[in-house]
Amino acid sequence: MLGVVLGAGLIAGALALPNAGAADGPELIVNGDFATGTTDPWWWTANSPGAVVDGQLCAEVPGGTSNPWDAIIGQNDLPLTTGESYQLSYTATATNTVISRTAVQQAEEPYAAELTAVDTIGAEPTEFTHFFTAGADHTAAQLVFQVGGRDEAFTLCLDDISLTGGAEPPVYEPDTGSPVRVNQVGYLTEGPKRGTFVTEATEAQTWTLSDAAGTEVATGDTTPLGVDPSSEQHVHGFDFGEVSTPGEGYTVTIGEETSEPFAIGDDLYAELRSDALAYFYHNRSGIEIDAELVGEEYARPAGHVNAAPNQGDDGVPCWQDGCDYTLDAAGGWYDAGDHGKYVVNGGIAVAQLLSSYERTLTTEGADGAPLGDGALAVPERGNGVPDILDEARWQLEFLLSMRVPAGEELAGMAHHKLHDAAWTALPTLPHEDDQPRELHPVSTAATLNVAAAAAQGARLFEEHDPAFAAELLAAAESSYAAAVANPELLADPNDGVGGGAYSDAKLTDEFYWAAAELFVTTGADEYRAAVLGSELHGDTEALFPAGGFSWGETAALGGLSLATVPNALTEAELAQVRGTVTEAADGLVELAGGEAYGVPLGVDSYVWGSNSQVLNNMVVLATAHDLTGESAYRDAVLGGLDYLLGRNPLNLSYVTGYGERDAHNQHHRFWANQLDPSLPNPAPGSVAGGPNSELQDPIAEDLLVGCAPAMCYVDHIESYATNEITINWNAPLAWIASYADDLGGGATH
Repeated sequence: MLGVVLGAGLIAGALALPNAGAADGPELIVNGDFATGTTDPWWWTANSPGAVVDGQLCAEVPGGTSNPWDAIIGQNDLPLTTGESYQLSYTATATNTVISRTAVQQAEEPYAAELTAVDTIGAEPTEFTHFFTAGADHTAAQLVFQVGGRDEAFTLCLDDISLTGGAEPPVYEPDTGSPVRVNQVGYLTEGPKRGTFVTEATEAQTWTLSDAAGTEVATGDTTPLGVDPSSEQHVHGFDFGEVSTPGEGYTVTIGEETSEPFAIGDDLYAELRSDALAYFYHNRSGIEIDAELVGEEYARPAGHVNAAPNQGDDGVPCWQDGCDYTLDAAGGWYDAGDHGKYVVNGGIAVAQLLSSYERTLTTEGADGAPLGDGALAVPERGNGVPDILDEARWQLEFLLSMRVPAGEELAGMAHHKLHDAAWTALPTLPHEDDQPRELHPVSTAATLNVAAAAAQGARLFEEHDPAFAAELLAAAESSYAAAVANPELLADPNDGVGGGAYSDAKLTDEFYWAAAELFVTTGADEYRAAVLGSELHGDTEALFPAGGFSWGETAALGGLSLATVPNALTEAELAQVRGTVTEAADGLVELAGGEAYGVPLGVDSYVWGSNSQVLNNMVVLATAHDLTGESAYRDAVLGGLDYLLGRNPLNLSYVTGYGERDAHNQHHRFWANQLDPSLPNPAPGSVAGGPNSELQDPIAEDLLVGCAPAMCYVDHIESYATNEITINWNAPLAWIASYADDLGGGATH
């Protein structure tokens, strides 16, 4: 009878939107106006008894409950038809201001929802209206109002409850604000300064740059660019690069339209570097998140440490009894919005943190001090080790712990992932998660991730902790050997209950990455032969795909290490590797130059996590700039930052806390303010996944059908396919913020 709305992969929903057509189908709710004076067939949880009072259904809801589903009012036996659009409406009051998780869903496990809405109910009678399209047939769905999780008791009253088919869903119109689009954080003093203007005008328009006092600083004409294929917007470009006076509160005005304010200066990205790296401490598993480091709003108890209701990560069994051992896999980082820990996401994420630090050792003008001991929000600060390495170690130790123990079949191979047996509800704090934890089968991809990341870590920890460096190198070599002996153990693409599948059928890139990192660290002939003999070696397109490298396309990580870190390649071999980097960067410069918003991403590449694809392309460009000093590469990187921070079709900064209009409802089980006002929004420096033209969650399916690729985004906590946040997306953000801060700090290039 009772239902819990489950998390990623199972949530459906719609937003309450105006101007929709009225529903004309039959009424599905029985006794929605309570005119008979009875409550039948409504039901409620035992702790929230209901009765008809003044023609309304009123329930006495207790305080002191933990979760929304701890107190529910509902009705069962609702028939729904696939493809039919429905309108739900009701009026409600509450003696305290409360949140209702209002859902139309299955009445039994897995409680898959067709509608999930978040309604704030207060003392004044308020009518709520929601629309959704059923994705499946139901003979007996249920409507539930989940109103638990409050500290104080309250009375909830409901009236005029209606659910009818035949609705005409509203057309979703995103709020894009001003048509004058700029980087809402700002522009480096000596860098390019460009913006985009959305207009139907076909002739050049006059733009004016004003300072914070409203004084005109510069003026010029826009350049008509026609229709941008990524957004289907008619746009102009403008350039005010000649202005180099530092200051805050600048704006650009074109006609009656004015941009969001922004700064010009040299120190714009220092805070972003720190915030983007703090993301990893925030998302540590197995440790208390300390208020002294993150503030009271973001502090929380340790998760998954065998403190009730947790079952803990220190003795995790195999899924479906797939092994007769358990692993102590405590620690590491929660991957994304769920409580899963994935080796293939964790590998690339920790590698990019290590690369950000390694860049300060190999690149002239790169400053390691902001990554050093005492610089970041980590509890290990003051131990004599650079803080970024302390953070990386938290994940590296987890990766090592995911390997099959010695003496077991497949010893040295790594389990692909560890997560809950079933999806946890939104919101659920890690220490409140009561799901069993399970190890999923080993995979060659995961094993090579361990080998690559551990090999990279070994050379960086040698100076600071030789014993740990030796442990990492031994693990890297044994993992690589295990992968060579078992080259085709693939993760099951259907293994997606309780956590993502993260399957990958092509492993040449992981083999190349791991061999490259081992070769850079050891110089051994075995790894040299594997690198030079790879079909990917020297192939620019294979190493650096124009759509961006990612957890499933990792060869670029090996190529970048070979190109930048001293190693045993001959001069000719090194020149070839560096040539692939600059050739890829040349293509990205050309690509960005042809995009109305200056983004180094093609119109066909707006996929799940598109912002991380942009960021990883920016890493390639920045590396080419480090290698050559060519300003075109630098300018393309900064154009990508402009896109991420507001110069985009939605006029939205995709990084929480940065810009006047920022994404702040990303999919996360603790940073869930949109669902529970007592919880925080994501911490500053959290980058949203970004536009995804494949519309792979029900929110996106309901709202974004027909969207142009770069418009396929909604800042909603349950749009996990456009608005997720993950460790492997924040890692390149931290890398790029570090690079940009070095530029602003006066590095010579």
